[in-house]
Amino acid sequence: MATCFWLRSCGARRLGSTFPGCRLHPRAGGLVPAPGPAPGPAQLRGYAGGLAGLSAALLRTDSFVGGRWLPAAATFPVQDPASGAALGMVADCGVSEARAAVRAAYEAFCSWREVSAKERSSLLRKWYNLMIQNKDDLARIITAESGKPLKEAHGEIFYSAFFLEWFSEEARRVYGDIIYTPAKDKRALVLKQPVGVAAVITPWNFPSAMITRKVGAAVAAGCTVVVKPAEDTPFSALALAELASQAGIPPGVYNVIPCSRKNAKEVGEAICTDPLVSKISFTGSTTTGKILLHHAANSVKRVSMELGGLAPFIVFDSANVDQAVAGALASKFRNTGQTCVCSNRFLVQRGIHDAFVKAFAEAMKKNLHVGNGFEEGTTQGPLINEKAVEKVEKHVNDAVSKGATIVTGGKRHHLGKNFFEPTLLSNVTQDMLCTHEETFGPLAPVIKFDTEEEAIAIANATDVGLAGYFYSQDPAQIWRVAEQLEVGMVGVNEGLISSVECPFGGVKQSGLGREGSKYGIDEYLELKKGR
Repeated sequence: MATCFWLRSCGARRLGSTFPGCRLHPRAGGLVPAPGPAPGPAQLRGYAGGLAGLSAALLRTDSFVGGRWLPAAATFPVQDPASGAALGMVADCGVSEARAAVRAAYEAFCSWREVSAKERSSLLRKWYNLMIQNKDDLARIITAESGKPLKEAHGEIFYSAFFLEWFSEEARRVYGDIIYTPAKDKRALVLKQPVGVAAVITPWNFPSAMITRKVGAAVAAGCTVVVKPAEDTPFSALALAELASQAGIPPGVYNVIPCSRKNAKEVGEAICTDPLVSKISFTGSTTTGKILLHHAANSVKRVSMELGGLAPFIVFDSANVDQAVAGALASKFRNTGQTCVCSNRFLVQRGIHDAFVKAFAEAMKKNLHVGNGFEEGTTQGPLINEKAVEKVEKHVNDAVSKGATIVTGGKRHHLGKNFFEPTLLSNVTQDMLCTHEETFGPLAPVIKFDTEEEAIAIANATDVGLAGYFYSQDPAQIWRVAEQLEVGMVGVNEGLISSVECPFGGVKQSGLGREGSKYGIDEYLELKKGR
């Protein structure tokens, strides 16, 4: 089992309601800010500078297939999670549009695979440059459709663009091998070749980065892609399509087919079972991942799966409390707790437990500010929809009914139906839902433990294993625990573990394969031997 360790060193840098009049209207295949009444002072504070002045070219509503913007027979609304207001109507692609996109990708693959690695590298670099040039508009699109605080949205755009930069460089490092055989006069040659058309299905919580992490690798390898973005956040995928076109990525190499929740199942099945598709890459729930694996099995397609997690965050008695609290804030409450690597279970050793809980509660009250993502100072935006809020509420109520104590938070926020207070629970036990279901929200449940062996047993008592974190100043313990945690990525005295240079992925039912890093491109390459 390969695991990526993050060990924090001194001085390590860290990344740092309704919007009236900011609805988006379809116009010439794109979107423009809608006219509306002048907002009052409180409303203005909530969205000033949000979507006003965005480039109309980046605000697209049609599908992008074979280098063309194509409408669909129907459309579906995309909503602002902060207010519930419609942002715009987007093409609702169905099975026929999905199959057409696959055909376009396959036709493009026949020529794209022959393009030199240097040229593919150059085009990806141009795409990266355009993302950086348009970073402010791209960030505002993310905040509008996902609710993510604008500062975090800017961070995502850099993270997203860095994958294109990274894989533009990796495109020129796809090497083969020459193997000495038992026969003195013979050698074997190993080539790496692109697998073909890749079906890419991405989630809403990182609507830009989850695309470039997959597509950058695929395109660098010589593959073509059909992207089905999450129905909640299609605008980011379509904006990337516009920039890919501007960068000179050939028609059919990057295709986007947005669809509604109603059509998502059949569209996903269509692209994953199409015989012209050779590869499936998916980020999302373990349940959906298993369905897609069944689709892939019938035609034995290559798959990459980044699925659910239940990350433990362990604080040992030897830990630096202030450092652990800072890491807990970063790990738990990034994107309002809506990331697959967010800490889901806090395991704190008895000797440091009370001090940690007290400091954590104080830090939450001081540093976490709930609000509209466009509002300056907001660190906690809305959850993606009311169903997500209901799950957090269910986990809190279940825990309290079984003896947990609410230290801070614990209820819906007055700002709106999709907002929930950052919540800290103590006296949590392993029979509570929040300890064995991924919450995907701003809930931090704390379990008290006595020994290292007990903490490891609790942390590993799950069928998933994406990320894990722990804080300790004991060098021997650091190595023991890092090796014993059954996860694909470990943060050691560190709460943020994602980087384009490092492999991202999990073990057990948290997925298959790795994304990013020098290993990410291998997911889109086949080995061919010659003698």
